[in-house]
Amino acid sequence: MMSRLFSVLLLALLALPAAAKIVEEIDHIVAVVNDDVITATELERQLRMIKTRLQRQQTRLPPDPVLRKQVLDQMIMEQLQLQEAARIGIRIDDETVNRVIAGIARDNNLTLEQFRQVLTRDGFDFASYREQIRNSLTINQLRKQRVESRIHVSEREVANYLTNQANRKGHDDDYHLAHILIALPEAASPEQIAAARRKAEAIHQRLEAGADFTQTAIAESNAPDALQGGDLGWRKAGQLPTLFADVVRKLQPGQISEVIRSPSGFHIVKLLDRRSREERHVVQQTLARHILIKPDEMTSSEAAHAELLRIRERLEAGADFGEIARAVSDDTASAAQGGSLGWVNPGTMVPRFEEEMNKLQPGQISEPFQTRFGWHIVQVMARRQHDDTKAWEQQQARRLIAKRKIDIALHNWLRELRSTAYVEYRLNQ
Repeated sequence: MMSRLFSVLLLALLALPAAAKIVEEIDHIVAVVNDDVITATELERQLRMIKTRLQRQQTRLPPDPVLRKQVLDQMIMEQLQLQEAARIGIRIDDETVNRVIAGIARDNNLTLEQFRQVLTRDGFDFASYREQIRNSLTINQLRKQRVESRIHVSEREVANYLTNQANRKGHDDDYHLAHILIALPEAASPEQIAAARRKAEAIHQRLEAGADFTQTAIAESNAPDALQGGDLGWRKAGQLPTLFADVVRKLQPGQISEVIRSPSGFHIVKLLDRRSREERHVVQQTLARHILIKPDEMTSSEAAHAELLRIRERLEAGADFGEIARAVSDDTASAAQGGSLGWVNPGTMVPRFEEEMNKLQPGQISEPFQTRFGWHIVQVMARRQHDDTKAWEQQQARRLIAKRKIDIALHNWLRELRSTAYVEYRLNQ
């Protein structure tokens, strides 16, 4: 019996070097990144995922060696960032990872279990997928701390961007113009020029004080269109007299220009209207008020919910919303205003709050619902369509400028991170 057992153990021991050689061949190191390594198995798993994604997008794949090197370079940069995140103490907990995965499943109209089944069917390990999500969240948090938090966009940068955009867009617009001309004779004397200038400036002052442009043009203009109130009709930007073009693009409908000198005399231009290819950004605003109860050591989540149920019953029975909000709401800023949140733009509130608010008709009060801030009830007072174009354009400009700065700063930061790291490629070993 002992002899047989010894023989089995001996055979097993003799087989170990061969088995180790097989494992080494299957899962060898393809890159060293500071004190960490990337194995062939990890590389092939990532390569498979990326190939699947590209194929679903019907993207033509490069040759395998090229794609493998690209994927490995990406993994090296991810590893460097994860090392930096660990060094400064960034950790993403399991609850956050689970919430993100649940959101991905929901966005694909799948339950969490169905999502797991889809991943398994496509050959992906769910545990590995979870770690990839954790790594992505970790890197995003790192970039926010190391790059995005240091980016500043000034009001002047926003204004300059919008001015440049307006100048470019203006070339595609149509303009409805009227003008007044105080003409000069050929070879006008200095005295005649001065007199015409004084007359034009006097007319400009009257117009600024509220005089009717059409009537003034009929009475004072020396232009052929004077009897039409100086109406020049609609003109393409390219059809504007060169003298007027830059001035007109800066005007808003209803505004008049300063006095403009030309060889023929002195002009005053009014922009009657403007047709632009730009779309106005109109949003539906909601006038709302709410009451918030925050759970704490003294008030459980269940107790906060129950309290709001009782408050809602009182409100439905005719109690004053503002008085109760001032007395009990834990949102001190809105409580001072009787719970009022003012006119709320889409995207201002957290998603759950906005979802519940949008279900209501004016006058209705929601059932209690929970957000990360606590338990709420919300009442919609009114809704309106609001032209938010100016604020929206400023927001878009700020976002685009910040994105451009972040891209440059991120590129420089990653380059610095890579240059100070020890990286050894073993892809072809």
